[in-house]
Amino acid sequence: MEYKLNDGGRQAAGFKGTAGDCGARAMTIALQLDYKAVYKELSQANCDNGRSRSARNGIMKDIYTVVLKRYGWAWHKAPQFIGRKARCSDMPKGSVIAKQAHHLVAVIDGVANDTWDCTHKMVYGYWAKQ
Repeated sequence: MEYKLNDGGRQAAGFKGTAGDCGARAMTIALQLDYKAVYKELSQANCDNGRSRSARNGIMKDIYTVVLKRYGWAWHKAPQFIGRKARCSDMPKGSVIAKQAHHLVAVIDGVANDTWDCTHKMVYGYWAKQ
């Protein structure tokens, strides 16, 4: 399974250290947007829903679902296979955001783009442009 180290421009935007911002990174990479703008949008959506005004420690499913829908992205169930679970390499061609256990990852043409190699994790489903 293929993996590409990609922080989505997090470090270039001036963010330091590690964080649980996989949603912001995945959206930045898959939607080809600016990291700081995506982080700010997710943080505001989080705050508007009575949660922390930060995307640093993750975003709940209901929040990122609303934001992704605004961009015209839709949820799809992961492909089913007999005898094994779906992985990043099973995702359709193009850019998608795959949902794994406690993690979101941008997958481009079957290659996971993230700050760590999560290709061993099962994919439950994915968002793709409608």
